[in-house]
Amino acid sequence: MGPDHREQPHPYDIHDRDRATPPTTVRDTRTAAGRHGLTATLLRLRWPAVLTLSVAASSLAALLLPAVLSGAVDRALAGRAAAGIGPLAAVVGLLTAGEAVAQYAGPRATAEEAGRLRAALVRHIMATGPYPVRRTATGDLVARLTAGTAEAGLGAQAAVYAAAQLIMATGSVVALGLLAPELAAAFLVTAPAGYLLVRRSLRRTVRRGAGYQSAQAAVAARLLDALAGSRTIAAAGTVEQEIERVLRPVPELARHGRALWDSQRRVAWLTGLLAPATQLTVLAVAGYRLSTGALSTGDLVAALGYTALGLGGFGTVQSLLDLARARAGQHRVFEVLDDAPRRPPGTRDLPPGPGRLEIRGVTVRRSGRTVLDGLDLTVDAGSRVALVGSSGSGTSTLAAVAGGLLAPDDGVVLLDGTPLDEVRPADLRTAVSYAFCDPALTGATILDAITAAAQPVPAARARPAARAAQADTFIRRLPAGYDTPLADAPLSGGQRQRVGLARALARDARLLVLDDATSGLDTATEAAVLRALDAGHRDRTRLVVTHRTSTAAWADTVAWLHEGRIRALAPHRELWAVPAYRGIFTGTDDDPAADAGGGAGHAVADAVADADAGC
Repeated sequence: MGPDHREQPHPYDIHDRDRATPPTTVRDTRTAAGRHGLTATLLRLRWPAVLTLSVAASSLAALLLPAVLSGAVDRALAGRAAAGIGPLAAVVGLLTAGEAVAQYAGPRATAEEAGRLRAALVRHIMATGPYPVRRTATGDLVARLTAGTAEAGLGAQAAVYAAAQLIMATGSVVALGLLAPELAAAFLVTAPAGYLLVRRSLRRTVRRGAGYQSAQAAVAARLLDALAGSRTIAAAGTVEQEIERVLRPVPELARHGRALWDSQRRVAWLTGLLAPATQLTVLAVAGYRLSTGALSTGDLVAALGYTALGLGGFGTVQSLLDLARARAGQHRVFEVLDDAPRRPPGTRDLPPGPGRLEIRGVTVRRSGRTVLDGLDLTVDAGSRVALVGSSGSGTSTLAAVAGGLLAPDDGVVLLDGTPLDEVRPADLRTAVSYAFCDPALTGATILDAITAAAQPVPAARARPAARAAQADTFIRRLPAGYDTPLADAPLSGGQRQRVGLARALARDARLLVLDDATSGLDTATEAAVLRALDAGHRDRTRLVVTHRTSTAAWADTVAWLHEGRIRALAPHRELWAVPAYRGIFTGTDDDPAADAGGGAGHAVADAVADADAGC
């Protein structure tokens, strides 16, 4: 029976750590998850909590300061100056301490929230696997990961300051009313008009900010596409056209930018006009009340102080602008996090076994096309099976499904009788080893690239694996041999393939999947690699995607794929008598049925849908 998926954490839970030893009961799962979630929540809220308390303290002190200062002034005029120093010093001390802590806690809260969102985004993007169905371009993802998360991180700080400024503004108006109702009325004559104008400008700024971020992401996406295809662009002589394409969103970016800065300038201009008008109005009323004896000199000082605090409500504009930017950033981040939900990872241990692979009724759909259509295939333990087919037939997609890199839409894949989607990812990646036609080498050095694995491979196994992959000779000729930094190792395409093969062979996996992994090798080197596979890895099950007759002939059985189905399953020497099979290797099309109902568009769509386009 499969795992209870209801007990799995959210796919992009950034606090989901290593679950190598899963709880054995539902109660244990809930208890552990509850404790872990509570701890994570407390850690996440610590700096926002510190910021909130410090801002609350400084706001309270700011509201008390005019009243305390008023009493100190009246006592000084009455000849009792010393009596007002203590309360005034205490309030100023509280205000200073609160501001100091807030200045430290605010950036920390912003930085930690941005980091948390970046971690969530990276985890989610990587967890969708190497064959995700995304609506977001790579460059746009990079923009969301950098600029979007930075904007989103402003949310807590902006919300705390906006709330504090509004509370202080409200408290100031109440305090003015307690001093004299006329003072509150004078303040309210001009201030509301300013708030209405600011609110209108704020809405415009929010719209412009979202448009600015989208245009910025469009430029980044086009630039990354151009950099990825730089060789093709240079060879085609279309550099100028590509520059024009990359820069096409720049006018829109500039338009949104100008509108954004203009809106912010307008807000600053409006508040700059309204603040003095409000102060003069309140000052005039307070002066009149002072002349009539209704207010003391200290009350006049307090009125001026509360007016300044009330006008500080206009400072809410910047906080609200920051909050609007944060909301736009959060929308862009969570638009990705809410996209393409993945299946929960398996939780079962993979039992020992010889490596028997069973593919039952597997269907895979990509970009609206059916790439694999109800495919069945059984690979006996220790056997050599070659996957052969024309471009778009689904060979690389089948290789990805066979090792659990791609979950099928329908059907099931079993390794030694256990469904792959129920196996813990760490167990699965240990049991299945891959080599690709264009491998990505990770790590600091060549040795790191070979030993990289979910469970680290001992360094002692790297050199035998490199010898089997025919890579040891050129690696030892590098400046520092196996310790040569990857950045300093100028590897050709064939050499990169051999390092990738060494990485696959160094792992003690029961299933070895080679996805066109020898396509960059010359015939003699490929033959040596195949002999090494027989000599040192005979007990492994080997599934090989190939377009070479030598590799197909080396395999025990050839699975010939056509339009997502297995057309034939037989040794290469028997299939060679079929003209259509020969045409796969010779580039001729001897099978009229292969063209039936297809046409050029069908072939192009299949080629795009198949995952072997990288080579």
